[in-house]
Amino acid sequence: MEVEYMNFNELNLSDNILNAIRNKGFEKPTDIQMKVIPLFLNDEYNIVAQARTGSGKTASFAIPLIELVNENNGIEAIILTPTRELAIQVADEIESLKGNKNLKIAKIYGGKAIYPQIKALKNANIVVGTPGRILDHINRGTLNLKNVKYFILDEADEMLNMGFIKDVEKILNACNKDKRILLFSATMPREILNLAKKYMGDYSFIKAKINANIEQSYVEVNENERFEALCRLLKNKEFYGLVFCKTKRDTKELASMLRDIGFKAGAIHGDLSQSQREKVIRLFKQKKIRILIATDVMSRGIDVNDLNCVINYHLPQNPESYMHRIGRTGRAGKKGKAISIINRREYKKLRYIERAMKLKIKKLKFG
Repeated sequence: MEVEYMNFNELNLSDNILNAIRNKGFEKPTDIQMKVIPLFLNDEYNIVAQARTGSGKTASFAIPLIELVNENNGIEAIILTPTRELAIQVADEIESLKGNKNLKIAKIYGGKAIYPQIKALKNANIVVGTPGRILDHINRGTLNLKNVKYFILDEADEMLNMGFIKDVEKILNACNKDKRILLFSATMPREILNLAKKYMGDYSFIKAKINANIEQSYVEVNENERFEALCRLLKNKEFYGLVFCKTKRDTKELASMLRDIGFKAGAIHGDLSQSQREKVIRLFKQKKIRILIATDVMSRGIDVNDLNCVINYHLPQNPESYMHRIGRTGRAGKKGKAISIINRREYKKLRYIERAMKLKIKKLKFG
């Protein structure tokens, strides 16, 4: 029988961590936090956790890491993320939770100069980064993982989708054999389970409860009515959310069309520099832009807790991507909506997603 921890005081955490948690406004642990934190702190097992975006999974591993990592022993933990945006988000979460503990966190990802990273690695206790740049440092001899005790793989299914699994394996093999491994994934494709079997031996499997705060629906239209349907959905003055497109070109064109008719819309796509992307995300977080158009790749790592809606202007390629998309809303106990705009030919694909992920997606009628 699982223990239900009603508040963080019951998790045997230090006063330092409890103060940091209070300062962040966390009231009680989420389902994934209740399950992962005590297991990470008190057992020696590896952990595979199925948890979606917005479930509180980052804090579920950040809190025990802060308690366990020794600030005087060099690099004891490495966290791999599929994107630099997520690496920044995870590192910032650890910084905000470490309180008075003098832990040094190094952010290691591409698109930034390598020499400041080399300097940061010399004093680091926890490394957070993307596989490509982490491997670069290993190959240069500027990152030694032989003392690593904790290896965290975040959003493993996204790593798989982006073709990073071979790099992940190289990094795993560069660490010492006695490390503990924690793998987090929104979905559990066969390849991810094979990875766990290969590197983790015996592990505890944890599955977070499905978020019941997200109301899922779809609108069926003729193809030439897709844009009009989107505009009708966006006319709600309270709308604050993401609109997902299929391609970079669609993203740019849709944002431009919406701005032309008066909507405050921004777009995030591969043609933007890192600083331009950061500016768009900053404006979105400040609600100066209330509509953000994105592709699956570009949306990764956008961490905003109060989005009230996600719209699939185009359906994603697979059920796993659908789950990552809708996990952007209904976070931190708030209600959210996920609406897909489809034409008649896409109906079967939507039903496939519904069956594969055991969801209920109802038809939305425009009045």
